Amino acid sequence: MTGPDSNADEPPADLRENAARYDEIADALEDLLEELRDAEIKESRLEGLFDEVSSSNPNIWNIVSAFIDVEDGEAVVTDESKLAQGSWAPEIVEGCDTMITLEIEYGMMPDEFTYTAGKKLQTRIEEFRERAAEARERADELEDESDD
Repeated sequence: MTGPDSNADEPPADLRENAARYDEIADALEDLLEELRDAEIKESRLEGLFDEVSSSNPNIWNIVSAFIDVEDGEAVVTDESKLAQGSWAPEIVEGCDTMITLEIEYGMMPDEFTYTAGKKLQTRIEEFRERAAEARERADELEDESDD
Protein backbone atom coordinates (compact mmCIF):
# COMPACT_ATOMS: atom_id res chain seq x y z
CA MET A 1 0.00 0.00 0.00
CA THR A 2 1.02 3.59 -0.36
CA GLY A 3 4.04 4.96 1.39
CA PRO A 4 7.06 3.74 3.26
CA ASP A 5 6.84 2.44 6.79
CA SER A 6 9.75 4.57 7.98
CA ASN A 7 10.45 8.22 7.32
CA ALA A 8 13.94 8.15 8.80
CA ASP A 9 16.02 8.65 5.65
CA GLU A 10 13.78 10.90 3.57
CA PRO A 11 14.43 14.59 3.00
CA PRO A 12 11.87 17.04 4.44
CA ALA A 13 10.39 17.88 1.03
CA ASP A 14 9.67 14.21 0.34
CA LEU A 15 8.18 13.80 3.79
CA ARG A 16 5.86 16.76 3.20
CA GLU A 17 4.87 15.31 -0.18
CA ASN A 18 4.09 11.97 1.50
CA ALA A 19 2.05 13.78 4.17
CA ALA A 20 0.02 15.53 1.47
CA ARG A 21 -0.61 12.20 -0.25
CA TYR A 22 -1.69 10.57 3.01
CA ASP A 23 -4.09 13.46 3.62
CA GLU A 24 -5.44 13.11 0.08
CA ILE A 25 -6.11 9.41 0.66
CA ALA A 26 -7.76 10.12 4.02
CA ASP A 27 -9.96 12.81 2.42
CA ALA A 28 -11.02 10.44 -0.36
CA LEU A 29 -11.80 7.69 2.17
CA GLU A 30 -13.88 10.16 4.19
CA ASP A 31 -15.91 10.86 1.04
CA LEU A 32 -16.33 7.12 0.51
CA LEU A 33 -17.41 6.70 4.14
CA GLU A 34 -19.95 9.51 3.77
CA GLU A 35 -21.29 7.87 0.60
CA LEU A 36 -21.55 4.52 2.40
CA ARG A 37 -23.57 6.09 5.21
CA ASP A 38 -25.79 8.32 3.06
CA ALA A 39 -26.47 6.34 -0.13
CA GLU A 40 -28.08 3.00 -0.81
CA ILE A 41 -25.43 0.29 -1.00
CA LYS A 42 -26.57 -0.55 -4.53
CA GLU A 43 -25.66 3.04 -5.50
CA SER A 44 -22.29 3.11 -3.76
CA ARG A 45 -18.76 2.31 -4.82
CA LEU A 46 -18.75 -0.49 -2.24
CA GLU A 47 -21.64 -2.39 -3.82
CA GLY A 48 -19.31 -5.09 -5.12
CA LEU A 49 -17.79 -5.62 -1.69
CA PHE A 50 -21.25 -5.94 -0.15
CA ASP A 51 -22.28 -8.45 -2.82
CA GLU A 52 -19.19 -10.58 -2.20
CA VAL A 53 -19.43 -10.41 1.62
CA SER A 54 -23.13 -11.19 1.79
CA SER A 55 -23.43 -13.83 -0.92
CA SER A 56 -20.18 -15.83 -0.96
CA ASN A 57 -20.09 -19.34 0.47
CA PRO A 58 -18.37 -19.11 3.89
CA ASN A 59 -17.50 -22.82 3.66
CA ILE A 60 -15.13 -21.97 0.81
CA TRP A 61 -14.11 -18.34 1.39
CA ASN A 62 -13.39 -16.53 4.64
CA ILE A 63 -12.63 -12.91 3.72
CA VAL A 64 -13.21 -10.38 0.97
CA SER A 65 -11.06 -7.33 0.34
CA ALA A 66 -11.81 -4.19 -1.60
CA PHE A 67 -8.67 -2.71 -3.15
CA ILE A 68 -8.84 1.08 -3.28
CA ASP A 69 -6.79 3.58 -5.28
CA VAL A 70 -7.13 7.33 -4.94
CA GLU A 71 -7.15 9.04 -8.31
CA ASP A 72 -7.65 12.81 -8.64
CA GLY A 73 -8.80 12.94 -5.03
CA GLU A 74 -11.45 10.24 -5.44
CA ALA A 75 -11.43 6.75 -3.93
CA VAL A 76 -11.80 4.18 -6.70
CA VAL A 77 -12.54 0.59 -5.78
CA THR A 78 -10.39 -1.19 -8.34
CA ASP A 79 -11.27 -4.75 -7.37
CA GLU A 80 -12.97 -6.98 -4.83
CA SER A 81 -11.43 -10.33 -4.20
CA LYS A 82 -12.09 -13.32 -1.96
CA LEU A 83 -9.51 -15.28 -0.06
CA ALA A 84 -9.92 -18.76 1.42
CA GLN A 85 -6.96 -18.62 3.76
CA GLY A 86 -3.64 -16.90 4.29
CA SER A 87 -2.96 -13.34 3.19
CA TRP A 88 -2.62 -11.33 0.02
CA ALA A 89 0.65 -11.44 -1.90
CA PRO A 90 2.76 -8.33 -1.20
CA GLU A 91 2.68 -7.24 -4.85
CA ILE A 92 -1.12 -7.14 -4.74
CA VAL A 93 -1.19 -5.06 -1.57
CA GLU A 94 1.57 -2.73 -2.75
CA GLY A 95 -0.33 -2.09 -5.98
CA CYS A 96 -3.13 -0.18 -4.24
CA ASP A 97 -3.35 2.84 -1.96
CA THR A 98 -5.35 0.98 0.68
CA MET A 99 -7.79 -1.84 1.18
CA ILE A 100 -10.53 -2.89 3.53
CA THR A 101 -11.12 -6.51 4.39
CA LEU A 102 -14.29 -8.02 5.79
CA GLU A 103 -15.15 -11.52 6.90
CA ILE A 104 -17.67 -13.29 4.73
CA GLU A 105 -21.07 -13.48 6.34
CA TYR A 106 -23.64 -15.03 4.05
CA GLY A 107 -26.86 -13.04 4.21
CA MET A 108 -25.30 -10.00 5.87
CA MET A 109 -27.85 -7.21 6.10
CA PRO A 110 -27.09 -3.81 4.53
CA ASP A 111 -27.10 -1.95 7.85
CA GLU A 112 -24.59 -4.38 9.33
CA PHE A 113 -22.40 -4.02 6.23
CA THR A 114 -22.58 -0.23 6.50
CA TYR A 115 -21.55 -0.39 10.15
CA THR A 116 -18.75 -2.92 9.66
CA ALA A 117 -17.31 -1.41 6.48
CA GLY A 118 -17.68 2.05 8.00
CA LYS A 119 -15.57 1.02 11.00
CA LYS A 120 -12.89 -0.36 8.69
CA LEU A 121 -12.86 2.83 6.62
CA GLN A 122 -12.70 4.99 9.75
CA THR A 123 -9.69 2.98 10.95
CA ARG A 124 -7.93 3.50 7.61
CA ILE A 125 -8.72 7.24 7.70
CA GLU A 126 -7.22 7.55 11.17
CA GLU A 127 -4.13 5.58 10.09
CA PHE A 128 -3.53 7.87 7.11
CA ARG A 129 -4.08 11.02 9.23
CA GLU A 130 -1.56 9.69 11.75
CA ARG A 131 0.97 8.88 9.03
CA ALA A 132 0.55 12.38 7.59
CA ALA A 133 1.10 13.97 11.01
CA GLU A 134 4.17 11.80 11.65
CA ALA A 135 5.66 12.67 8.26
CA ARG A 136 5.13 16.41 8.85
CA GLU A 137 6.58 16.13 12.36
CA ARG A 138 9.66 14.33 11.05
CA ALA A 139 10.09 16.95 8.30
CA ASP A 140 9.92 19.70 10.95
CA GLU A 141 12.52 17.89 13.06
CA LEU A 142 14.89 17.51 10.11
CA GLU A 143 14.47 21.15 9.14
CA ASP A 144 15.12 22.23 12.74
CA GLU A 145 18.26 20.07 12.83
CA SER A 146 19.54 21.62 9.60
CA ASP A 147 18.94 25.12 10.99
CA ASP A 148 21.23 24.42 13.96
